[in-house]
Amino acid sequence: MIAGKKENEMIIKTRNKNELNQYEALLSRIRPDHPKYRELENEYARRKKGYFGEKQVDYYLEELAAEMTVLQDLSLSVDGKNMQLDNLLISRHAAYIVEVKNYSGTILFDTEIQQFTRDDGNHEVGFRHPIEQAELQKHRLQAWLQDMNLPLIPIHYFIAISEPSTIIKVEGNKAEIAKVVAHAAHIPNKIKKLESQSSNQQPIKHQKLGHYLLQANRIRAYNLMRNYEIKLEDILPGVRCPGCGWLGMERIYGAWFCHKCKMKSKGAHKRALLDYFLMISNTINVTECKRFLGLKSRITANRIFKSMNLIYIKPKRRWTISKRKQ
Repeated sequence: MIAGKKENEMIIKTRNKNELNQYEALLSRIRPDHPKYRELENEYARRKKGYFGEKQVDYYLEELAAEMTVLQDLSLSVDGKNMQLDNLLISRHAAYIVEVKNYSGTILFDTEIQQFTRDDGNHEVGFRHPIEQAELQKHRLQAWLQDMNLPLIPIHYFIAISEPSTIIKVEGNKAEIAKVVAHAAHIPNKIKKLESQSSNQQPIKHQKLGHYLLQANRIRAYNLMRNYEIKLEDILPGVRCPGCGWLGMERIYGAWFCHKCKMKSKGAHKRALLDYFLMISNTINVTECKRFLGLKSRITANRIFKSMNLIYIKPKRRWTISKRKQ
C-alpha cells in the first residue's frame, strides 16, 4: 500500500501533459529552419489532438469516479513488454478498460473480414483493429494480475470515440460492435449496465488494487532531444519576455528587462528553467544556469534556485525540481 493512503480511500490517477510540455518547450527553443522542426511540429499536433480527445472522454467518465477507482495513463510491464492503458476503472464487481480513439470522418468496422478503416473525406486508410488491441490489453492485464499473485477479476473493455461528429459504420454483426464501441458520451451507461448485471459474490477491493497498480505504474521517460537527434547547441538559450515573447531578456537590479517592449518581470526566469528541465536534464548546476539564462553572477543563479524551492543535490552540486512541481 502507498504510504499515507487509506485502503478505503478513492484512488484517482489523472493523466498529465508532461510529454506535450516537452514538445512545446522544444518547439519554442529551436529555430523554424531546423531540419527536425517540421517533424516535431507535426508529431506535436498529432499528440495534442490525442490528448484533448482523451480529456473529452475523461469528462464523461468523471461521473463514475465517486464509486470506482479511476486510473488514467496507466503503464505496466507485462512479460517484459510495456502495456499502456488510456483508462482503467475498477468497481466492486469488475475492471473496465476504456481505450480512446480520435478518428474523424467515418470509421468502418467490417466483422466479416475483421477489418477497420477510416475515411476522412480525402483518403480511406486501414488501421490496426481497435477491438483486437483492447482484447490484447485485457489478456495482458489478466497476466499482470496473475504474475502479482492477485485474484483474477472480470475485465471488460470499451472503445470510446472521442469526436462526437465521427460517423460509426458497421458491415456485418452490428450488435457485436455496439457492445464495445460507442461515442464517449455513451460509455458510462454501458459500464453502468454491466454493473447492474454483475453478480460475483466476492466484492473486489478496488481501492487496494488501485494502490498496487499505482505502485507498479511505470513513469515513462521521454527524451525528445535524443529521439530527434537534436544537439544542445541547437537549443536557443535565454529568458523569454512574457509580454511580447522576445527571447533575450536581461537581468537588471533583481528583475528581467525586455529591450524590445520595455517590459519588466520578476519571475520570467521560471518558464526558462522549466523548459530546461523538460528538454535537457532534470538537474542543473550554476554554470549551466548562467549560460542558459544569460546571467553573469553565480550568486544570482543560486538566489534563483532558492527562490524556486529547487532541491540541492550536495554530492553532485546540482539542483533539481521537486517531485511536487513536476
